[in-house]
Amino acid sequence: MEFADPRDEMDCSICLSFYTDLVTLRCGHNFCRVCIDRVLDKQDKSGGYSCPECGEELRSRPTLKKNHKPSNIVERVRSTEPPGKEVFQIYCTYCIHSPIPAVRSCLHCEASLCDNHLRVHSKAAEHVLTEPRTSLESRKCSVHKKILEYYCTEDHVCICVSCSLTGEHRGHQIETLDEASVKKKEQLRMVLDNLVSKRKGKESRIQALHNHITNVHDRADNVGQTISQFFTDVRSQVDDLEKRVMSEISRQEKQVSLSVSDLIKQLEKEIEDFSVVTESIQQMRDMKDPLTVLKAQELESSDICEVDACTRHDVHTVGDLDRLVISTMIRTAMERVVQEIAFRGFKMPDAPNILLDINTAGDDVAVSEDLKVASWPGISQNRPDTPKIFQSCQVLSEDFFFSGNHFLELESIDGGDWCVGMSYANIDRKGEHCVIGHNDKSWALRLWSNQYSVIHDSKVIQLPVQHSCKKLGLYLDYEAGQLSFYEMCDPIRHLHTFYSTFTEPLHVLCWVLGSSLRFSRGSDDN
Repeated sequence: MEFADPRDEMDCSICLSFYTDLVTLRCGHNFCRVCIDRVLDKQDKSGGYSCPECGEELRSRPTLKKNHKPSNIVERVRSTEPPGKEVFQIYCTYCIHSPIPAVRSCLHCEASLCDNHLRVHSKAAEHVLTEPRTSLESRKCSVHKKILEYYCTEDHVCICVSCSLTGEHRGHQIETLDEASVKKKEQLRMVLDNLVSKRKGKESRIQALHNHITNVHDRADNVGQTISQFFTDVRSQVDDLEKRVMSEISRQEKQVSLSVSDLIKQLEKEIEDFSVVTESIQQMRDMKDPLTVLKAQELESSDICEVDACTRHDVHTVGDLDRLVISTMIRTAMERVVQEIAFRGFKMPDAPNILLDINTAGDDVAVSEDLKVASWPGISQNRPDTPKIFQSCQVLSEDFFFSGNHFLELESIDGGDWCVGMSYANIDRKGEHCVIGHNDKSWALRLWSNQYSVIHDSKVIQLPVQHSCKKLGLYLDYEAGQLSFYEMCDPIRHLHTFYSTFTEPLHVLCWVLGSSLRFSRGSDDN
């Protein structure tokens, strides 16, 4: 709710300025003493008196009394106004006996008019009426002191008739002020329409961002619920897996124990057999008749051989815990958990096997035999100059991506400065626009003096993060037009995401200076 300024209640309704020597009529309306005296002087001639504000008739000229309380308030407010600040009222030029506020000013007559004089004023076109003005100098030509009536379209200034006929604007294309004003207003209308359109566009973007926040909140809730349920299920599966694995361990333990027990019983039986044979042998040794000893030995030789054969059993014949079975149970269950992750919408992106194309490597770039490492040795590699080779110290990958989601990892080694990102194959190989990020065909993350920045189309954006991890990750969602960079620390830290519309296959492109970049082995190598 808006409230009127209290100062507006302290203005005289006749002069429209702060009250001076405030007095009150019987009806309760306040005026400056001088202002109401002039009105009453004028009413003396008609013989009737009335309040100039409410029109209440008075039998005789009223005695003016000072209204002390409002007068004191006005004086206090007046004292708070900044020095030199005054309220100016423009009066009618022709009302010489009493000051009557002007409602219009005539540029031609250079006079201000009240309502009464405005009614009888000339309606001719040259009599241009404006808001009341204290001075009309701003409406006159500074050279000829004549009213400004025309507009010079060449110099874009307002001029008088003498300026167009004999002055410095002679021969210039001119228009009347009305014509120029109409055109100016049309231009302003177009500018205004453009601003309104842009404002609506920004308001639409703001609304879209608010909608995006709402959608993100909704997705976060849904994903959070999915993840919560997923981990609940995983814990249940892990608990069940633990029970099954422990059960399998117990089963194997019992099986081994039974085998060992059987073997022990067998060995104990064989020990008994040994005792019998041993006793028989001892008896033969105690015999005195040689013939009896020799005949007894022939009879017991088969038993002795059989006992010797049984004693070949040992601990290796009864087995042990089968770790392969246990490991297979765990791995199979965990693979099902991973499959469950993908089933619930959290599929891991493809991990490509990146190989560098040595045929594109700049002469200052060394590429390892396995095509996984690009480094800057500081010496020329003496490569022949071909159309495919880069002039700068960078190299393109053999592999390219034209669809799908991909995640690749690499590591910076040996310190130094580097750039890495994605590029179209038709990027310039020579000239100032061949360097990654310095064209509209490549997107790059750069490390320079231990400070991250991102570059595309020669536009550099400094990132508010310090380099803290040698391992990096690049995530590409081709259809979504998204290329993201991460530091693969713990936890993983997002550095920046480019959003674009990819129209050609993308290759990995890296630039090295006093450093090396090594790409991790992809899924194809496992």
